[in-house]
Amino acid sequence: MTELSELFQNLLLRYSQEPDAAEREALESRLWQEFGAERAVLVLDMSGFSQLAIRFGIVHYLSMVRRMQLTAEPIVRRYSGTLVKFEADNCFAMFPDVADAIQAAVELNDAFRSANDATPEELDIRIACGIDFGSILVVPGVDFFGTAVNRASKLGEDLAEAGEILVTREAMATLPADHNVDHSPRQYDTSGIHIDTCLLVRK
Repeated sequence: MTELSELFQNLLLRYSQEPDAAEREALESRLWQEFGAERAVLVLDMSGFSQLAIRFGIVHYLSMVRRMQLTAEPIVRRYSGTLVKFEADNCFAMFPDVADAIQAAVELNDAFRSANDATPEELDIRIACGIDFGSILVVPGVDFFGTAVNRASKLGEDLAEAGEILVTREAMATLPADHNVDHSPRQYDTSGIHIDTCLLVRK
């Protein structure tokens, strides 16, 4: 465990054990001061992989996950992104702004689409992406947490279809006025929450 990760965990534990509301507020404030950031969050999910693992076996599945990781990491970094973690067949990344996250998502789709031209169908990688923006807690080199992470995960893992990029309306609202992105509205009610999103329209 890194020093920062240990501090983060200790502050959380102190918060959970603190009976005084004012002290809890002070601990929460310190957590946001030490670990808070405003970022665009991108969550990539490999589509249809549960069925692939059942049909072709775990080696087939893991080999494709590894190929996804090697393809995704340099693209994330090319757009000023930070690769937070790989988890199962997902990629979690954050970016300074939504425009960078969208550009990365578009290039990720293009990269896998091009690679699929050279592989048999059972080795094709198809992805779905979710993007949100907001205040999150970041433990460098370990993980990140917050509503933007949760919503991007919901969009990328559960709601987006293969080849789709779903962006929350809140994230789209942060784009500069001259940054035109073709999109169509989508609305979802899931896990007790309502999410207004935009499906990016690829030309």
